[in-house]
Amino acid sequence: MKPRQIKAFLDRYVIGQDDAKKTLAVAVYTHRHKLALAGSGPNKSNVLLIGPTGTGKTLLCQTLARCLATPFVSADATALSQARFVGDELEALIQRLLEQAGGDAERAGRGIVFIDEIDKLANPDAPERASAGRSVQHALLKIMEGSLIRLPGGVSVDTRGILFICGGAFVGLEAIIASHTSYGFIGTADSDDGRIIERLNSRIKPTDLFNFGLIPEFTGRLPVIARLAPLGREDFVRIMQVPEDSLYRQFQAIFRELGSELVIDPPVFAQIAELALEYKVGARSLRGIFEELLTPVLYDLPDAPAGSRVHFHSLFSPPDRTSGGQDG
Repeated sequence: MKPRQIKAFLDRYVIGQDDAKKTLAVAVYTHRHKLALAGSGPNKSNVLLIGPTGTGKTLLCQTLARCLATPFVSADATALSQARFVGDELEALIQRLLEQAGGDAERAGRGIVFIDEIDKLANPDAPERASAGRSVQHALLKIMEGSLIRLPGGVSVDTRGILFICGGAFVGLEAIIASHTSYGFIGTADSDDGRIIERLNSRIKPTDLFNFGLIPEFTGRLPVIARLAPLGREDFVRIMQVPEDSLYRQFQAIFRELGSELVIDPPVFAQIAELALEYKVGARSLRGIFEELLTPVLYDLPDAPAGSRVHFHSLFSPPDRTSGGQDG
């Protein structure tokens, strides 16, 4: 698949984050071409996703794997740092990837591994946790660069073809980036100057990640960096309605299965989005609010007559954040 095709697939399920989607699409595209070169090409294009919690890092990786029809597993870096034997945990991770590949070692060797909360391995408060974080980074180096992992049962998986994607919020990184020497004048057309300067000034350099606490060797295994922007109210409203597997569509399908119809007016979605913004955990809070809204109805619905119609509407308009309106 070409990068545009990959991004078009991601657009069907993930709202916003266009820059991150393009970066991932190109990284995957070049990664597959490097595999076709049978090891004669440059190093792997492992990816680092940086963005606040609930901005879609895991969803992007899951959707990418679905797009490519490739095995996918995820792990939590915090859990790895708490494990007594990190090597055993990483072996178990590759074992799960093999299971997702139906036992096909070659297919598992072309899968995707997502490791979340990678920033928790850097700059922990306690010295003992700092040491554990460095140990995990060192342990990850080998499989991320490429090695032959021997699993129970005599099966071996070559990790040279596995795309590793790491993610984290990296709270505090902005302050490190802000300490850069800012770029000023650039000799281009006036219409391009602002955009290019902004991009250069916001660019994350390997030294920023060193200063944050990642070891240089580990950072070097993540040459591709994509940033995810915080989600706003309009993003939340679209997330609930637009994707092919959106929350609204999912619950509408449940209601249809029960012989009923679910209708939610637009202002209700806007008010749910307002609540989600207050929770400050990104899109993760949307499902919980949705479930809370519909639980009383779903409790009674199986006993309702066929053809029932459940209609949620609002008597209040959400506050207008753009015009400085007050909360209602």
